[in-house]
Amino acid sequence: MSEVSHKSHKAEYFKVFIMLTALTVVELVIPGMSISHFAKGSSLTLLALGKAAIVAYSYMHLKDETRWMKFVALIPIAAFCYAVMVILESMYR
Repeated sequence: MSEVSHKSHKAEYFKVFIMLTALTVVELVIPGMSISHFAKGSSLTLLALGKAAIVAYSYMHLKDETRWMKFVALIPIAAFCYAVMVILESMYR
């Protein structure tokens, strides 16, 4: 039997944990800021999307996928952006 060496991912996962923690702290600070509700909502939404992207890239191993699979993973995000644009356009008519 041949032994397969296993690479430890602890350092990488710890970096991701620190990034997610920092973004969560920013999310906790935003509601207390004296900015418009739209700016708060937009900021929190963008932070949530950023955190989701970090999780998908790191823990769902998108970084190891082919370019085509990364593109396929972006399709729902593009659909969401399109839906937001359509909703905003209909709100401000």
